Amino acid sequence: MPLTPLDIHNKEFSRRLRGYDEDEVNEFLDQIIKDYEALIRDNKELQSQVQQLQEKLNHFLNIEETLSKTIIVAQEAADELKNNAKKEAQLIVKEAEKNADRIINEALAKSRKIALEIEEMKKQAAIYRARFRALVESQLELLEKENWDVLNTSDLEAVVEAER
Repeated sequence: MPLTPLDIHNKEFSRRLRGYDEDEVNEFLDQIIKDYEALIRDNKELQSQVQQLQEKLNHFLNIEETLSKTIIVAQEAADELKNNAKKEAQLIVKEAEKNADRIINEALAKSRKIALEIEEMKKQAAIYRARFRALVESQLELLEKENWDVLNTSDLEAVVEAER
C-alpha cells in the first residue's frame, strides 16, 4: 500500500545516541510531505484529465462510428437512387421508342392512304379528261356539219321547249 502524506508525518524514528539532528529531519520530512502532497494532487488532476480525455475519445469514436455507418447508408441510398433512375430512364426510353414506332406506323398508314387517294384522283381525272375530250370532240363534230346554217329559229325553240 502506498505511503500517504499522513504516514510520512506520523512516522517516528527510534532515537540513538549520535543520531541525526531532529529539527533537520523534521524539516526534511515536512518538505517531503509538501512535495508528496503536490505529486498526489498532480497525479489526481492528471488522472482526471486522462479520464476526461478518455471520455472525449470514446465520444469521438462513437461519432466516427456513427458517421461511418451514416456514410455507408448514404452510399447505399445513393446507389439505390442511381439504379432506380437508370431503370426509370430505360422505361422512358422504351416508352419513347414505342411512341415513335406508333407515330411512324400511323404516318406510313396515312401516307399509303393518301397515295391511294392520289391514284384514285388521277384515275378520276383521266376519266373526266377522256369524257370532256369526247364531249368537246362531239361538239366539234356538230360544229363542222354543214347543216348548222340550215337550223332555223323555230327548230331552236322546239329544242329549248323539249329541254324544259
